[in-house]
Amino acid sequence: MTTSQNAVEFGKTVETIPNGPGAAAILAAGIGCAAIGVPAFVSELSPGLRGLLNFYNPVGPLSGKTSVTIIVWLIAWYGLSRIWQRETANMRTVNVAALILLGIGFLLTFPPFWYLFV
Repeated sequence: MTTSQNAVEFGKTVETIPNGPGAAAILAAGIGCAAIGVPAFVSELSPGLRGLLNFYNPVGPLSGKTSVTIIVWLIAWYGLSRIWQRETANMRTVNVAALILLGIGFLLTFPPFWYLFV
Protein backbone atom coordinates (compact mmCIF):
# COMPACT_ATOMS: atom_id res chain seq x y z
CA MET A 1 0.00 0.00 0.00
CA THR A 2 1.18 3.46 -0.78
CA THR A 3 0.17 6.76 0.70
CA SER A 4 0.04 8.53 -2.61
CA GLN A 5 -0.28 6.88 -5.97
CA ASN A 6 -0.24 8.69 -9.28
CA ALA A 7 -1.89 7.67 -12.52
CA VAL A 8 -1.11 8.93 -15.99
CA GLU A 9 -4.14 9.90 -18.03
CA PHE A 10 -3.83 11.49 -21.47
CA GLY A 11 -0.24 12.51 -20.84
CA LYS A 12 -0.79 14.28 -17.51
CA THR A 13 -0.27 12.97 -14.00
CA VAL A 14 -3.42 12.61 -11.91
CA GLU A 15 -3.42 11.71 -8.23
CA THR A 16 -5.73 8.81 -7.45
CA ILE A 17 -8.19 8.78 -4.58
CA PRO A 18 -7.19 6.41 -1.75
CA ASN A 19 -9.43 3.35 -1.50
CA GLY A 20 -8.35 2.44 2.05
CA PRO A 21 -11.64 3.36 3.77
CA GLY A 22 -13.61 1.25 1.30
CA ALA A 23 -11.18 -1.63 1.68
CA ALA A 24 -11.49 -1.30 5.45
CA ALA A 25 -15.27 -1.60 5.23
CA ILE A 26 -15.06 -4.70 3.03
CA LEU A 27 -12.49 -6.44 5.21
CA ALA A 28 -14.36 -5.47 8.39
CA ALA A 29 -17.49 -7.07 6.94
CA GLY A 30 -15.53 -10.28 6.42
CA ILE A 31 -14.21 -10.09 9.97
CA GLY A 32 -17.77 -9.59 11.22
CA CYS A 33 -18.92 -12.67 9.30
CA ALA A 34 -16.19 -14.78 10.87
CA ALA A 35 -16.92 -13.19 14.24
CA ILE A 36 -20.50 -14.50 14.28
CA GLY A 37 -19.24 -18.00 13.58
CA VAL A 38 -16.71 -18.20 16.41
CA PRO A 39 -19.12 -17.68 19.35
CA ALA A 40 -21.78 -19.79 17.60
CA PHE A 41 -19.37 -22.70 17.24
CA VAL A 42 -17.69 -22.37 20.64
CA SER A 43 -21.00 -22.01 22.49
CA GLU A 44 -22.09 -25.35 21.04
CA LEU A 45 -18.94 -26.98 22.43
CA SER A 46 -19.00 -25.26 25.82
CA PRO A 47 -22.18 -25.12 27.94
CA GLY A 48 -20.46 -22.62 30.25
CA LEU A 49 -19.90 -20.16 27.43
CA ARG A 50 -23.46 -20.71 26.23
CA GLY A 51 -24.68 -19.51 29.62
CA LEU A 52 -22.26 -16.59 29.57
CA LEU A 53 -23.60 -15.43 26.20
CA ASN A 54 -27.20 -15.44 27.43
CA PHE A 55 -27.69 -11.67 27.81
CA TYR A 56 -31.50 -11.79 27.51
CA ASN A 57 -33.45 -14.92 28.52
CA PRO A 58 -36.23 -14.87 25.88
CA VAL A 59 -33.59 -14.82 23.13
CA GLY A 60 -31.02 -17.07 24.79
CA PRO A 61 -27.34 -17.17 23.82
CA LEU A 62 -28.09 -15.68 20.41
CA SER A 63 -28.28 -12.26 22.09
CA GLY A 64 -24.69 -12.56 23.28
CA LYS A 65 -23.42 -14.02 20.02
CA THR A 66 -24.80 -11.15 17.97
CA SER A 67 -23.79 -8.49 20.50
CA VAL A 68 -20.19 -9.73 20.59
CA THR A 69 -20.16 -9.90 16.80
CA ILE A 70 -21.37 -6.33 16.38
CA ILE A 71 -18.72 -5.08 18.81
CA VAL A 72 -15.95 -7.00 16.99
CA TRP A 73 -17.17 -5.73 13.61
CA LEU A 74 -17.32 -2.10 14.73
CA ILE A 75 -13.86 -2.24 16.33
CA ALA A 76 -12.43 -3.85 13.18
CA TRP A 77 -14.08 -1.28 10.92
CA TYR A 78 -12.94 1.66 13.04
CA GLY A 79 -9.39 0.35 13.44
CA LEU A 80 -8.90 -0.57 9.79
CA SER A 81 -10.40 2.70 8.56
CA ARG A 82 -7.99 4.65 10.78
CA ILE A 83 -4.99 2.61 9.64
CA TRP A 84 -5.92 2.76 5.94
CA GLN A 85 -7.38 6.28 5.97
CA ARG A 86 -5.03 7.67 3.32
CA GLU A 87 -3.77 4.41 1.83
CA THR A 88 -4.40 2.65 -1.43
CA ALA A 89 -5.11 -1.00 -0.75
CA ASN A 90 -4.79 -3.97 -3.07
CA MET A 91 -8.51 -4.64 -3.54
CA ARG A 92 -7.98 -8.11 -4.94
CA THR A 93 -6.24 -9.20 -1.72
CA VAL A 94 -8.84 -7.48 0.46
CA ASN A 95 -11.74 -9.09 -1.44
CA VAL A 96 -10.18 -12.56 -1.32
CA ALA A 97 -9.54 -12.20 2.42
CA ALA A 98 -13.11 -11.00 2.99
CA LEU A 99 -14.53 -13.94 1.02
CA ILE A 100 -12.40 -16.41 2.96
CA LEU A 101 -13.61 -14.88 6.23
CA LEU A 102 -17.20 -15.06 4.94
CA GLY A 103 -16.69 -18.76 4.21
CA ILE A 104 -15.26 -19.34 7.68
CA GLY A 105 -18.24 -17.58 9.23
CA PHE A 106 -20.66 -19.66 7.18
CA LEU A 107 -18.88 -22.90 8.03
CA LEU A 108 -18.81 -22.14 11.77
CA THR A 109 -22.56 -21.40 11.83
CA PHE A 110 -23.44 -24.59 9.93
CA PRO A 111 -24.82 -27.20 12.39
CA PRO A 112 -23.59 -30.29 10.48
CA PHE A 113 -20.06 -28.89 10.93
CA TRP A 114 -20.65 -28.59 14.71
CA TYR A 115 -21.62 -32.26 14.89
CA LEU A 116 -18.14 -33.24 13.76
CA PHE A 117 -16.83 -31.91 17.09
CA VAL A 118 -19.68 -32.52 19.53
